[in-house]
Amino acid sequence: MSPDVEPLGQLRRTHTAGELTAADTGKDVVLLGWVHRVRDLGALVFFDVRDRHGVTQVVGRDDHPGAADAAKRLRPEFVVAVQGRVEKRSKEAVNPKIRTGEIEVVARDIRLLNDAKTPPFPINEESNVSEETRLRYRYLDLRRPKLQQNLILRHKAAFAVRRYFDEQGFLEIETPILTKSTPEGARDYLVPSRVHPGEFYALPQSPQIFKQILMISGLDRYFQIVKCFRDEDLRADRQPEFTQVDLEISFATESLVFSILEPLMGRLMALIGRDAPAPFRRMPYAEAIAKYGSDKPDLRVGMELKDLSEPFGSSEFAVFRNAIAKGGEVRGFVVPNAARYSRKELDQINDEVKQLGGAGVVWARRAEATVQSSGLKAAGEEVIRRALELAGAGPADLLLLAAGPHAPTARLLGALRLSIAKRENLLDPNRYEFLWVVDFPMFEWLEEQNRWEFMHHPFTAPLESDANRLESDPGSVRARAYDMVLNGSEIGGGSIRIHDQRLQRLIFKLLGMSDEEAKLRFGFFVDALEYGTPPHGGIALGLDRIIAILAGEQSIREVIAFPKTAQAVDLMAGAPSLVDARQLRELRIKAGE
Repeated sequence: MSPDVEPLGQLRRTHTAGELTAADTGKDVVLLGWVHRVRDLGALVFFDVRDRHGVTQVVGRDDHPGAADAAKRLRPEFVVAVQGRVEKRSKEAVNPKIRTGEIEVVARDIRLLNDAKTPPFPINEESNVSEETRLRYRYLDLRRPKLQQNLILRHKAAFAVRRYFDEQGFLEIETPILTKSTPEGARDYLVPSRVHPGEFYALPQSPQIFKQILMISGLDRYFQIVKCFRDEDLRADRQPEFTQVDLEISFATESLVFSILEPLMGRLMALIGRDAPAPFRRMPYAEAIAKYGSDKPDLRVGMELKDLSEPFGSSEFAVFRNAIAKGGEVRGFVVPNAARYSRKELDQINDEVKQLGGAGVVWARRAEATVQSSGLKAAGEEVIRRALELAGAGPADLLLLAAGPHAPTARLLGALRLSIAKRENLLDPNRYEFLWVVDFPMFEWLEEQNRWEFMHHPFTAPLESDANRLESDPGSVRARAYDMVLNGSEIGGGSIRIHDQRLQRLIFKLLGMSDEEAKLRFGFFVDALEYGTPPHGGIALGLDRIIAILAGEQSIREVIAFPKTAQAVDLMAGAPSLVDARQLRELRIKAGE
């Protein structure tokens, strides 16, 4: 039989469950919250009351028999109101791990505000629960202290962002959620219009065009914490809806954008007691690929990739020699203190390279007066020794090499570098390395479609020094684009925009877009450019990813209140779902087969 549920009445909380200390001894208090755990010792019943601020131990004793009897009927996750007096715990009962650990509340009255079913997983302990179960019962998952702390951190970060940009003279301006479809690389989510049958709105992938319009409008400095939507192919740590800190600045240069963003990151890092020393390091895209095989390199570990082609160009090692002859190169990196690897471990690395899409990897190491290498027989001892010297490998180190075209080889080794760094615990979780990656290529060539595509978006300006090659050699043109990288994650991307309508038309033309198509997709924006557009630029920061890094979480789902699965499903709400036939008729839509 369920216990009787009582009304809250006029009771008001006097203290949270996380604030009482020994200084409050003797006070009469009212606590409101959930029962965290219960320990029935017969004459005494101890239970913890929990709210988002913490937990407080409550005791039901025989000197208050009504409270003691009520305490015996409590179960985890019941909702209670407790009236009682604060007393110090005995020395042996003090819990130094929590703020309230020196005291307990002796209950005078316990009011049951609601009972609860037994949860499908324990709230009061950090047990392993499948993600599917957690997301299906997200309202229970959110009661767990770790998730609540993540959301509190997210609130503080958003508040710090707003306060900072207000100080810097930015205006927070909302841009439309129902807008025109202007695909930026991913698919749009489309919303049918009832009053305009057959026509659709799109949910924005970003506020890109609108924030540039705001600069044309003379609003000078804009920011927004904004929801964006992308119907992307499934990835483990992507969400169909995500949040970004969006901003745009008139009369901007790269240095101005950097000088505004770096102090903001300092404030966000301060939320976890860390620094973000400015200025951040800047690295051209080409250098990032060459040294780290990634345009978002993790700088917490060295292991830089190096060009080791020289000793192999005329060697007997045909695979490497031929790769160089075809315009490729031999690149490699040193794994510190890894000469100890067994042959089995080295074979596993080679298998991993093949899983990454490579043909394999050559390893080399010193062995007393000689050298060892999987390429020793093919290349010879002197060539391997020279490669070890060029790479700077010490007696305890391991050298890994691969050959082929520059970018694919670098990216392959870059992925292997990160994998080994994680396996060797070389990525210090308490170290934070910021980086600006700059000078991205303006375009990338789509072989299957036989055309150029923008690397960032079609409103990014070229470097002034490269603009004269737009028509003659577009592949060599670099963009005034920049990414902010933190510990190997891209947490923001932006650029200086095109403000000259003639240049914008040329970019559309290079992308294979006719004047009619450009007008159809971006007509109002193209028109607006002709009315005195100032130079401008901006950036969008991924708030979900930033909070995940600050919270020490691997997945952004751990810092979003109601995330979706990797299959873009909301297990709690049951979305997406079928809709009523009447709604479809009103929208003049026929459901697919």
